[in-house]
Amino acid sequence: MRRSRNKRKSGAHDNSERWLITYADLITLLMIFFVILYAMSQVDVKKYDTLAQSLQLQFRQADSVIELGTGVNGGIDAAKYRTPSPSAEPTPERAEVKIQAHEQQLQDLLKVIRAYVKDNRLETQVFVADTPKGIAIRLSDRFLFDLGKADLKSDALPVLAKLSSLFGNLRNTISIQGHTDNLPLQDGAVYKDNWGLSAGRALSVLRYFVDVEKLDEGVFEIAGYADTQPIAPNDTEANRQKNRRVEILVLRQPDAS
Repeated sequence: MRRSRNKRKSGAHDNSERWLITYADLITLLMIFFVILYAMSQVDVKKYDTLAQSLQLQFRQADSVIELGTGVNGGIDAAKYRTPSPSAEPTPERAEVKIQAHEQQLQDLLKVIRAYVKDNRLETQVFVADTPKGIAIRLSDRFLFDLGKADLKSDALPVLAKLSSLFGNLRNTISIQGHTDNLPLQDGAVYKDNWGLSAGRALSVLRYFVDVEKLDEGVFEIAGYADTQPIAPNDTEANRQKNRRVEILVLRQPDAS
């Protein structure tokens, strides 16, 4: 009987101390947890800098998300896109000055041609006007050509030479336009119809400016309008004479750049 009692007392003692094992395990786990937290909170500065530089390099090499940017971060490549100096940037005031200077040049051209026409008594052959499109110089076909032909008369050459001396300093586009009346050409004429005649006459004037006077061909344009743009009704010989003409139009093109 004594032996059984001793066994019961020993078993009770063992069971009462098992909670210490669980408690010790819990404390150990908590200590490990806090050690991990502590370790995670310590930043390796060198490794961080290396990682940051690597990411920055990759972002810069990627496609930019903004215009003129370099990389994903959108930074501006200063070496590639330089900001123009303030003196090179156009301003409204600077553009206005250029427009005024351009217009003054056209007005000076108008005065010189009018004075030349008056001094040489060419009022019936040459007409000059300031139009919305530019300075229009209208030359009578009777002054420039024989009937139905596109060869320049010798009497017209001094006038064209004078105009050439004035056009040389211009940057404007100069449009040379041929016009006729509405009468059909006679049989055996050099040109098939008024379209060919008007274009041929405009081309003859252009050839004089470019081939003889050596003006820059890049500033010229030509057109033949036949009888589609009359300035008077084609009902009398006097009116038809007005419609047979070559117009030289110095186009008004203000350059604000």
